[in-house]
Amino acid sequence: MPEITVYTKDYCPYCHAAKELLRKKGAAFTEVDIQKHPERRAEMIQKAGGRTTVPQIFIGGQHVGGCDDIHDLDGAGKLDPLLKA
Repeated sequence: MPEITVYTKDYCPYCHAAKELLRKKGAAFTEVDIQKHPERRAEMIQKAGGRTTVPQIFIGGQHVGGCDDIHDLDGAGKLDPLLKA
């Protein structure tokens, strides 16, 4: 399974929904809470091509977007292949 990183904030419902989807898929991920680690915010923005909202999700080093994006990938049948790559 590829390395998965999810940039989050603790109180964000979209972050919780994205993490729940990954858990349901059995995917292990590293969570980076940018409130607890504000020095990582600039890293997230740079890696996400300027996006400043959370969550920002990376699978195997590839930016897949936020909560809606990962749910759209799942609905289109494209998330499972990414998780197995």
